[in-house]
Amino acid sequence: MPDPSDYLLRVTAGPSYDPATHVPVPVNSPSTIPIAHPEMAIDLAVRIQNYRGLPPSAPATSPYFDAEPHKSNGDLYSIAFRFTPKPPAGAQGGAGEGISGDDLQFGNDFDQPIRAHLPPGFNTALNIVRWWIDPGLDGDAYADKPYLYGPALSSFNAVRAGEGEVDAEKGGLYGAPEGGRERMRWALKEGSKRGWVWEYGRGYGVDFYNPYVDFDKFALRLPGFGLGILRYWDGQGLRYVLRNKSTGTVYLVVLFTLYRKEDVNEDGSLKPGAVQASGSESKSERSGSHDDEHEHFDEEKAIEEAKRKLSTVDVTEGGVETNADDVD
Repeated sequence: MPDPSDYLLRVTAGPSYDPATHVPVPVNSPSTIPIAHPEMAIDLAVRIQNYRGLPPSAPATSPYFDAEPHKSNGDLYSIAFRFTPKPPAGAQGGAGEGISGDDLQFGNDFDQPIRAHLPPGFNTALNIVRWWIDPGLDGDAYADKPYLYGPALSSFNAVRAGEGEVDAEKGGLYGAPEGGRERMRWALKEGSKRGWVWEYGRGYGVDFYNPYVDFDKFALRLPGFGLGILRYWDGQGLRYVLRNKSTGTVYLVVLFTLYRKEDVNEDGSLKPGAVQASGSESKSERSGSHDDEHEHFDEEKAIEEAKRKLSTVDVTEGGVETNADDVD
């Protein structure tokens, strides 16, 4: 079984899928980095608890995780940014015009199929996410190009009109306005999404965070469901995407990529062929036996455990207060 300590994480971001357009993200820095896009100005910050990765000088944590609600939530990472939509080329961009709340999406996608690598219990884990954490999530993990997107309006834990607060003592870009859970519940309604407009020329601050992805151990930790992902990893990076559903325009891509320590120079630069070696080595290690507790996955037990844990935790700070009966 692959050992998480043999790997380093690298985070890059850019205005497209093309890695050539990406820049390294200084994880846990109190400063933001600009991402230039013709239709959106973005300033990005990424925080990861217990960070082991590149650049080597990156702090292992951020004051962000000691501030509320993150300390109580046990949040493990954050993708936060300020953005200002711009009219597409040739558009006038009059008052009140912008991107529909039904169109602006945030989520994950992949270039290659992952269906052959999905672990036992994946569908149950996805149902747990949809039922109790992000009911707005939709997609197809079994497609040739898998995707899971949700409306940005309900997917982000914090949304505020305005550029957001920057406080170095709280880890940099910060903002958790009151009423976040009510806004997320309200935003799940079709009429709410269609009536909302992310206006051209207006600034917004958003933050996406949760305690469910452990980048230190490279594990998924949902209530009632835990999984080490390395043995199922096919070499693709984990990609978070901000996009327009109607036009297909991609505004922001944040890419989390794993590299073997032996493929990284002491200064943090990648050795030639590091990307290819990192994927192929993982596949070789993964080809052995998968005989562990996840091969004997008990779906009913996992769901009951998730219900028990979430019934005693205010999940509305990390998602939407809901349950399976609230979702069609």
